Amino acid sequence: MPLPEADAASRGALPDFSDPAANLRQLVRMQGSLREQDVPWWFTGVIFAVRGDSETPRPLVRFEGMEIYWFKHTPSGYQLGGNTVTFFRDFETNEFLSEFRNPWTGKTDVVKPAVQGGNLGFSYGVEGIWPVRLDGTAIGEPKRAPLRLQWHSMGDHVWLQHQTVYPPGMPAMHGQRQTMFARASDVRQDKLDALPATFSSTVFMGWLKWMDMQGEPGHVVWHAAGAKLRSIDELPREYRERAEREYPERMSAQPKSN
Repeated sequence: MPLPEADAASRGALPDFSDPAANLRQLVRMQGSLREQDVPWWFTGVIFAVRGDSETPRPLVRFEGMEIYWFKHTPSGYQLGGNTVTFFRDFETNEFLSEFRNPWTGKTDVVKPAVQGGNLGFSYGVEGIWPVRLDGTAIGEPKRAPLRLQWHSMGDHVWLQHQTVYPPGMPAMHGQRQTMFARASDVRQDKLDALPATFSSTVFMGWLKWMDMQGEPGHVVWHAAGAKLRSIDELPREYRERAEREYPERMSAQPKSN
């Protein structure tokens, strides 16, 4: 147990995280921005293959990507929309992959980027977070409960541990646990619409589609880390040039006019 005075010193003047409204505001500042604007994140990581108890998890490929968010204001809070563009790289050379020699099937797989977004969003409010269609209608029955998240602090460090909400119908082997980090001194500056932040996450899911191993035992684990950017101008040149060339429509998450 931390000493009361040490705990007070590390948590002093931070928002009241028992308040759902404070949770909502700080989550949006951490993940995106209180302003309606593009908020890109850049990340890198490694995918591990887990075949079973008899095999040690082994690294398959590296990856590099961008998630770009837009928090639209709504009467009940915010609606999050976004895009994700992820390219795969060779684990040893770090070169972009177009083919992958599959050690289990013996086949050479054609590697396809992982691209998501643009077809649904998420409602963020004091009663929770749930998936919605682009017009704001809920997908499935929302699980409403006061929004209280897992915030932690020590010294000038604040972090949020968060379970990703997925729409109904996702495969059973699919889940993400993410931790986002910011500085307490930034959190205390209430005039900051968007907090400078970094993150780390772990994702569990089935075999990559391009591996053609559906039905085979095992799964993959993605481990990623990255940082919030001020704009896409901060993306590494090699990544940005490829993303703009192949997926120009994914470089902004601004909602399309009806």
